[in-house]
Amino acid sequence: MTYPITDLTQALLASYRRHGGINHLDGVNLPSRAGVSEITNDLLRLIFPGFFDDRVVHSSELQVETAQRVDAIAGRLEDEIYKSLRCFDCPDGGGQDVRTRAHDLTCEFLRQLPGVRERLQTDVEAAFQGDPAARNREEVIVAYPFIEAIAVHRLAHELYQRDVPLLPRIMSEWAHSRTGMDIHPGARIGTYFFVDHCTGTVIGETTEIGNHVKLYQGVGLVARSLAAGQALRGQKRHPTLEDRVTIYANATIVGGDTVIGAGSTIGANVFLMQSLPPESLVLFEDGKAKIVSKRDRTGGTDFQI
Repeated sequence: MTYPITDLTQALLASYRRHGGINHLDGVNLPSRAGVSEITNDLLRLIFPGFFDDRVVHSSELQVETAQRVDAIAGRLEDEIYKSLRCFDCPDGGGQDVRTRAHDLTCEFLRQLPGVRERLQTDVEAAFQGDPAARNREEVIVAYPFIEAIAVHRLAHELYQRDVPLLPRIMSEWAHSRTGMDIHPGARIGTYFFVDHCTGTVIGETTEIGNHVKLYQGVGLVARSLAAGQALRGQKRHPTLEDRVTIYANATIVGGDTVIGAGSTIGANVFLMQSLPPESLVLFEDGKAKIVSKRDRTGGTDFQI
């Protein structure tokens, strides 16, 4: 029994000619998805030594191990940045100028790693303090998918801020596929951030999140779906959360003009398209959102899970 190999091959080649979608050796190559994933994994090992490794590094080896890892990451990352720049910023060439720019961007990114690590320590602390089920900070780092998701986001965001094409999205989607949490690398997230349970949370590109913000699973910080599509690129499309906001499971906050005031709490399953003053409480009752001021309430429910 034979297969129609020749006919199928010709049909696929015709499809390639009509629709594109191929990455071929005689054209400008896209970054390697597998390569970027490996680099991201190595960056996690660099940020949290011993937590994402197959073996534990002895303290006496840490300096040598760190230097070797930085060196190995640097060369591969520069190659992937170079391919990204060639594809999207300089498709007609650029040669050595593009290579120099890729090298400079790589150096600048690597210099940000100590600062990224400091911000991640605040996220670990927020997770530990915010979840009574966490027994220690080490458990948070090694077992909570949120830490992997926010670590990759904070790394990808550094590249996004420096206008590196495509790589930040590959990194964020790698983390998305592993953790179930979808954070666009453009989102601006403050310190002491925590997403409990993590799964299904979506944070859009132009979202702005303050400090000490806590979300639960399934929260969506999203844009309105409009026919304009690409015409809205670069505009503020996603909500802003000020400091100390808490949003419970499966709530959806929509729109670039929506600002959630500091200290507000939004209950589960709420759909919200309007701004809130500070210290607001929003609950889903009788099929609609009910908004009250925390200042007008006495006592009340502790919503911690």
